[in-house]
Amino acid sequence: MALPPPKLSSKLARFRLLALALFATIVAVVCTAWYSTMRAPAVRSIDLDLPGLGSTDRPLHLVLLSDIHVSGPDMPPSRVQRIVDQVNALEPDIVMIAGDIVSDKRLSTRHYSTAASVAPLAKLRARLGKVAVPGNHDHWRGILQVRQELEKAGFTVLQNRAAKLGPLVVGGLDDDFTGHANLPVMLKSMAELKGPGVILSHSPDPFANLPSGPYLMLAGHTHCGQVRYPWGGTPATMSRYGDRYACGQVRERGNTLLVTAGLGTSVLPFRFLALPDVWRIKIEPPDR
Repeated sequence: MALPPPKLSSKLARFRLLALALFATIVAVVCTAWYSTMRAPAVRSIDLDLPGLGSTDRPLHLVLLSDIHVSGPDMPPSRVQRIVDQVNALEPDIVMIAGDIVSDKRLSTRHYSTAASVAPLAKLRARLGKVAVPGNHDHWRGILQVRQELEKAGFTVLQNRAAKLGPLVVGGLDDDFTGHANLPVMLKSMAELKGPGVILSHSPDPFANLPSGPYLMLAGHTHCGQVRYPWGGTPATMSRYGDRYACGQVRERGNTLLVTAGLGTSVLPFRFLALPDVWRIKIEPPDR
């Protein structure tokens, strides 16, 4: 008569099965994080009407970038150069960078100088110009140096003021997260230039204080959460409004907000299910 196997063997088999399942889960999470962090940015395309553009004006193609966070291991300058090549292939009329170009996060394997961080951006090509606003990390590193390097790279840096690029008035807010934004001053500067306008801001939070539209605001900062749960949602958005302005397109009071997931990482050197992206925005007169 055969004896049943020892109970110890049964427990050991269950332990091994659980250990294998745990190992497979860890591998899947690591692979997903690597893919989410290092893949080429997705290009999100959207067509929008912009009141104020004349019927004879050609459509304008804007490309929005944000949160480059140049640092190792995930965003060395060589990767920024590959992203620049990808953006140039889109043939933008205007390139807009919504802040946080540099990074000093503690978990970086390497920090790059401001000059090295900005240098690849000099090769961005845009028919009507390149515009940037500061982010919180740019202020923490030293905004005067960041601004100087951006201007050397051919950017117009806007801090609570506006500039005209072709028919478009671009209003640039200084960083709201560090308390440097002045929305009334920037709106006044836009009004003085007289023309169809787009607002560029690092944080999306000032969108809540815009007058009734139509205004178009472009922003970053939230990274669309950077780490997202498989079932939806995220542990943090770095916004006073939680998920309200966390990601993508938002419409309120006749205004439109677009929030990019950005390109790099902050605090943690990886993304999870929050893919990096750039936005390609086609704007044209409402009657076209």
